[in-house]
Amino acid sequence: MGLSLRRLGRVDYLPIYAAMQAFTAARTAETPDELWICEHNPVYTQGLAGKAEHIFNPASIPVVQTNRGGQVTYHGPGQVVAYPLLDLKRAGYFIKEYVYRIEEAVIRTLAAFGVTGHRVAGAPGIYVRLDDPASHALLPQRPMKSESEKWGSDPAAKRNGFPPLFSGGPNFEGLGKIAALGIKVSRNGTYHGVALNVAMDLEPYARINPCGYAGLQTVDLSTIGICVGWDEAAELLGHKLTRYLAP
Repeated sequence: MGLSLRRLGRVDYLPIYAAMQAFTAARTAETPDELWICEHNPVYTQGLAGKAEHIFNPASIPVVQTNRGGQVTYHGPGQVVAYPLLDLKRAGYFIKEYVYRIEEAVIRTLAAFGVTGHRVAGAPGIYVRLDDPASHALLPQRPMKSESEKWGSDPAAKRNGFPPLFSGGPNFEGLGKIAALGIKVSRNGTYHGVALNVAMDLEPYARINPCGYAGLQTVDLSTIGICVGWDEAAELLGHKLTRYLAP
């Protein structure tokens, strides 16, 4: 049973948030999985761990408290937002591998545009080198793992590994964040998802500590010199997510 893709266009955040919750609450073991692709009007969303001090000046942009993981992020025009509504039990993998697969779909999407996406230990999402977005050189702050930990069915996930703990927190030196991830799992059903920055007005990020990290730079494809339309990026990300989230 594959993912059924739904393109929702540009929509306000709150109705989609309510619809995701309703879909997940009503689903049964037979409910087909869906992937919702959309673009939001300007909004800040707070995760369960969100702290008010990470939002400096929202001005006219609404702030919505949500039940996803993580802290504050921004959604707005020019950003592709993907919400996988998946039955993890039926898919046959656990949350850590689910996160890995979403990130891998973003990395493969960026690769198609000549950009190398990177993971940072302890900080979900995808990052690019600011000095050379196409560089394949491994990051010193990439995730590592011990031999005793297992990732399940994906050999690439085993090679990449699980983020170790760092007393000083994640290291974002020389990096910009291009995709943010926040999820919720209820009764094996996933909702919320991932946002890929394509061609945005990035100014609203200056009014927050993105994902709760002071000084974290946020970029989009246009900032790093990649000219691509929203529709093309959305089509490709949807295709990659459908492939990499398959059981």
